Amino acid sequence: MIAVHLYGKLRRFAEDRDARSDSVVSVPWRDGDTVAAVVDRIGIPREELGANLFVNGRYATLQSQVADEDRLGLFPDDMQLLYKWYFAPPAPTQASASPNLRSAGLDSKAAGSASSSGKSEPSTGAES
Repeated sequence: MIAVHLYGKLRRFAEDRDARSDSVVSVPWRDGDTVAAVVDRIGIPREELGANLFVNGRYATLQSQVADEDRLGLFPDDMQLLYKWYFAPPAPTQASASPNLRSAGLDSKAAGSASSSGKSEPSTGAES
């Protein structure tokens, strides 16, 4: 069985549509299942899906394979603001920090290298 957790306006495809509880649809697993096949069996129109699809907590696509006992998380097209930002895979060259921390200069490597040198930056005299 595949547990499909529905969020936002997709909750209407679950029996329990209350936003305060889990809206989960149990779908029998079939050999070769993909996220798309499961979505189609539930009857969710593809145009209502956002790009934020998860299999067992990992970012997925409609073509991602699913196995028996997997957990799918499906978000609608109107709930996409931050998910991609926080769940984007790290860049291959700097895999230690999330893309957000690196771009802000807050990753542990940058913070550690600045503080571990023990040297302070020379003053420019422009401080107020």
